[in-house]
Amino acid sequence: MNIGLIAHDAKKKLMQNFCIAYRGILTQNELYATGTTGRLIEEVTNLNIHKYLAGHLGGAQQLGAQIEQNEMDLVIFLRDPLTAKSNEPDINPIVRACDANNIPLATNLATAELLIKSLDRGDLEWREMYR
Repeated sequence: MNIGLIAHDAKKKLMQNFCIAYRGILTQNELYATGTTGRLIEEVTNLNIHKYLAGHLGGAQQLGAQIEQNEMDLVIFLRDPLTAKSNEPDINPIVRACDANNIPLATNLATAELLIKSLDRGDLEWREMYR
């Protein structure tokens, strides 16, 4: 499965910790991330991640293009709803693209954990037929 990972600045450490906790599941999948988020995850997990540009430099749009092409099976976008800044990726295009293509999207840790555990159980295998 192809998994997209993106995090606002205030949530990058949380994304690192999430990837450490679920490294065993994540390692069995293809991971894609915006540049800074991907680099930070790689530093602490040794996971192989396909990195786009930094989110505010076009990486969010690159991920969005893959979503639009229905090439992502799951997206985790840990966002900071309280202090998002203008230089951070906007979540609205990602949400629209995921909704249009029936791609599961988590925007907080609780939902991310539910989706990753569902992935591990095989609950998302329908995505392979949908693609």
